Amino acid sequence: MPTLTMAQALNTALRDALREDDRVLALGEDVGRLGGVFRITDGLRDEFGEQRCFDTPLAESGIVGYAVGLAAGGFRPVVEIQFDAFAYPAFEQIASHVAKMRNRTRGQMTVPMVIRIPYGGGIGGVEHHSDSGEAYYAHTPGLKVVTPATAEDAYWLLRDAIRDPDPVVFLEPKKLYWTKEDADLERRHAAPCGQAVIRRPGRDVTLVAYGPAVPVGLEAAAEAARTGIDVEVVDLRTLVPFDDETVTASVRRTGRCLVVQEAQGYAGMGAEIAARVQERCFHSLAAPVLRVAGFDIPYPPPKLEHAYLPGVDRVLNAVHRLQFDEQPDLRHLAPEPA
Repeated sequence: MPTLTMAQALNTALRDALREDDRVLALGEDVGRLGGVFRITDGLRDEFGEQRCFDTPLAESGIVGYAVGLAAGGFRPVVEIQFDAFAYPAFEQIASHVAKMRNRTRGQMTVPMVIRIPYGGGIGGVEHHSDSGEAYYAHTPGLKVVTPATAEDAYWLLRDAIRDPDPVVFLEPKKLYWTKEDADLERRHAAPCGQAVIRRPGRDVTLVAYGPAVPVGLEAAAEAARTGIDVEVVDLRTLVPFDDETVTASVRRTGRCLVVQEAQGYAGMGAEIAARVQERCFHSLAAPVLRVAGFDIPYPPPKLEHAYLPGVDRVLNAVHRLQFDEQPDLRHLAPEPA
C-alpha cells in the first residue's frame, strides 16, 4: 500500500477520471501549465493536452458560468478555485444556476460538475486565503458538499463527485494537503459518499468533526484518554447529504456531543449539527451539545491564526465541561422515541 499525501491522492483521482471518461475536463486559474497553485493538477495538461486540462482567465464567475455551459453540453467539468475566498465572485453562478438547473428544468437538465475549493487555515495564508465558507454551500439547496480528511477519502470521494449527475462542491482542507498516510487507491475501503465514519470509537463523548478539524479531534481524543475520558470521533466526510443515522446512533450511545469546526461559530455547520442532535437525541443527552469553532471575526493575520483556530486545548476544555460540569440528566424523563 503506497504512502501518499492528500495532494497526490487528489492528483491521482483527477488523472484516473480523465483517463476513464473523455467527457471529464479540468479547468481553472493556472491549472494547466503551472499545475495549480497547490500542484493538484500537476502533469495533467502534459498527459491529456490543453483541450482537457486548461487555464482560464482570472474571473471566477466566468469560470463557473463557462463550466455550467460545458456541463449542459454533455461534459463533466472539474473546476478549481485557487483559494476559498476567491469563490465568492462565483457564488451568484453557483446559487442561481448550478444549484437550481435540475429544479428549473424539472429534471430535464442536470449539471454534472465539480467545484474544487481549497479551504481553511493553518498554512499562514493572508487575507482571502484561509476562509471556511462551507455553510454558504451547505445552505444552498441543490448542491452536494463534500470535505475529506484523509488521502484515501480524498481520492475516492473525488471520484464519486466526478461521476455524480448533480453538482458537487468539493472542499479540500489546505493544511492537510501534505499530510502523508498509507492509502489504497486500487481497492475501495472508503465508505460511499454521504456516509459518515467513526474514526475512533469511544463510550463517553461523541466528537463530530469534518475536514481540517478531524485531526484536531483525534489528537484531543488521544489526550482525553490519558485522563480516563473515552471520546468517539465521527468524521462527517459529506456535509450534504448529512448522515443523521451515524451521528445520532453515536450520541445515543455516549449521551454527550461536541461539534468541532474551523469556521466561525455563529450560524455555521456546527449550529445545524447541534440542532439536529438536540431534535433527535434530546432524551439521550446528559449534557447540552457544545461547539468549538473559530471566533466570529474575519480571519486574522498569519501570526494570530494559532489563537483563532480551534486547537487541542480548546477541544479538551469542552470535553471536560461535558463530563464534569453539573448538568441536569434528562434521560429519565421519557422513554427513547421509536
